[in-house]
Amino acid sequence: MNTTQRLISKTMRFTQEDRLKSWYYFLSTFVFTFLAFYGTYAIAFTPAKLLCGVLAGLLTARLFVIYHDFNHEAILRQSNVARFLMTLFGITTLAPPSIWKETHQHHHNHNSKFSRVVIGSFPTLSTETFRNSTKAQRRWYLMLRHPLMILFAYVPIFFVSFCLWPFFENPRRYYDCGIAAGLHILFAGLLYMVGGFDAVIFSLIIPCLIMFAVGGYIFYAQHNFPEVILSDDDHWDYLSAALQSSSYIKMNRVFRWLTANIGYHHVHHVNARIPFYRLPEAMKCIRELQHPRTTSLHPLEIWKCLQLKLWDAKYGRMITMQEYERTSAKLQFTLDSRE
Repeated sequence: MNTTQRLISKTMRFTQEDRLKSWYYFLSTFVFTFLAFYGTYAIAFTPAKLLCGVLAGLLTARLFVIYHDFNHEAILRQSNVARFLMTLFGITTLAPPSIWKETHQHHHNHNSKFSRVVIGSFPTLSTETFRNSTKAQRRWYLMLRHPLMILFAYVPIFFVSFCLWPFFENPRRYYDCGIAAGLHILFAGLLYMVGGFDAVIFSLIIPCLIMFAVGGYIFYAQHNFPEVILSDDDHWDYLSAALQSSSYIKMNRVFRWLTANIGYHHVHHVNARIPFYRLPEAMKCIRELQHPRTTSLHPLEIWKCLQLKLWDAKYGRMITMQEYERTSAKLQFTLDSRE
């Protein structure tokens, strides 16, 4: 038995779910989310409506992690009722099962590999590949990794990339993506009819912006942080990708609850069938999981993560565009001097 198999074997006892607990966490979160959305429509006081909209977005983000766990078969396995409810949730949150399962499975199988395309994760290039790319390819790459792409992930990533794009490419295969986009537009129209622009803004746009921005950044920081280690395809292995290329995001109790423990991402990448509520227990009990590479939601840490753009093999770390430009200028100066 190799190192990877031994560690996965240690985690197997934590994959046993508590069925009652799984249903409790899903249904209680759903009730809280429903009440928050109801508040965005029923409450007349604007600051309270805004607060409800923010809460609705944060609670939907928690539901999204629970949906993510279900699709990994970590919770509510072989439950037809759960499958029906989760499918509805995926469609209404612009992450229908067909595209979500496909792209997220690709992400788990290719975590920390270099790529210029977006398949379930943010693209990552080495300095050498970036230097040899065309200007158009560079602009496209930097646009996909721009902080605004994360902040406004709602439209470009989820509505366009997760719904419209796959549906128009292959309507038969991704029919649920078309349903998701159509229902989203229909829901926006119905909200406008019954409550005008206020209903659209507070009951749809604000919750979606919050949910996708929070979820998008956390997903980004889980694999784009100062201590991350990346490998080319020839040197890639599953365990290194889980432990060295997936972060443990330090959070307080409130954010750990709101994000359903997704910050324990290195544990999740070792064994994706561990229920979210057992991830802290697994980390506490398994020595190999207790010294992860970390980041946090502190503003300075967020700024550091967002600045990272390229993998520099020479220094063995992700670097900023400013560092890349300084290195490129020195390289050009050296080449000019030789001439």
